[in-house]
Amino acid sequence: MKDGTGRRRADAPGRAGIRARAAVRPGLLRAGRWSLRYDVRALLVCVALAALTACAAVLAIGTGSYELSPAEVLRTLAGDGPPGAGFVVLDLRLPRALVAALVGFGMGMAGAVFQSLTRNPLGSPDIIGFGNGASAGALVAIILLDAGTAQTALGAVCGGLATAVAVYLLAWKRGVHGYRLVLVGIGASAVLGSATSFLYVRADIGKAAQAANWMIGSLNARDWADVRIAALGLVVLGPVVLAHGRRLTMLEMGDDTAAALGVPPERSRLVLLGAGTGLTAMAVAAAGPVPFVAMAAPQLARRVTRAAGPGVLSAGWTGAFLVTAADLATQRLTGSALLPVGVVTGVAGGAYLAWLLRGERRGSRL
Repeated sequence: MKDGTGRRRADAPGRAGIRARAAVRPGLLRAGRWSLRYDVRALLVCVALAALTACAAVLAIGTGSYELSPAEVLRTLAGDGPPGAGFVVLDLRLPRALVAALVGFGMGMAGAVFQSLTRNPLGSPDIIGFGNGASAGALVAIILLDAGTAQTALGAVCGGLATAVAVYLLAWKRGVHGYRLVLVGIGASAVLGSATSFLYVRADIGKAAQAANWMIGSLNARDWADVRIAALGLVVLGPVVLAHGRRLTMLEMGDDTAAALGVPPERSRLVLLGAGTGLTAMAVAAAGPVPFVAMAAPQLARRVTRAAGPGVLSAGWTGAFLVTAADLATQRLTGSALLPVGVVTGVAGGAYLAWLLRGERRGSRL
């Protein structure tokens, strides 16, 4: 744009600049005095991941010795399925599929929280010890107390929270910084691994076999009690994480910047650590410590959405799809549902970790 003298005005952007800003402008939803800003691409990715998770769940429900087509599965869920399909779908396979999606969603959200707080792609709960703490608490309930589902969940929550408190206090030095939290957490993970091995030694052969199958991360024999445990963690703690999403973004820029923008760093960090640990513990209580999902889901979500910030919701949907797809793969590859889903996620996660470390090494050479 030119002024009266024929010179181009410096404060007026060109058409290319206007188009560029319009392309990256986030969406804005208004309802009275309330407004919600959202990233359009991230929203579309979440919708696509939800659809893929639903498709994978339907295929997994139809897989087995009593095989059903996707149409028959949907008809059964609607109450109009083939004879005998209601018991197989609603009582045996649907709880397993729901636990897979809920556990993956909770682990994805927890991974996004911890990686954002530590500002480290390796800062996931299964690496820094919080998942191992929940596992140790659950094993105490299973092996020493002969506990049921609810007591096991309580043991996992207590173990995870106790580990989080210990790691936080040991990492404290005029505040908690990401690298100290990761280092202390790795040490705590090693100690808890030794404690888990000791519990195996103390257990009789029956309980040790039960605990060993659970420790790999398994969806076998999941029922509606496990669905309620996983859903409770998301219903109670999911809104807490989402409500603190803006604070999590501010904390990524450093404590001084966050405090200057009106965000109390330590108080916010404590709330988010507690919520992330609770999500991890409830997921572990429902399906065992499914490895690498909490580490891979946030990174994959960021690469797909290309959005700044922690991307807690997209990480949750990515985790749900990963666990559901891994469960489908275990059943299709082996012809049965006996292979623990943690075996598939462990193999895939190990390959992803090698790829991630290779990328970090190449980046450090540039």
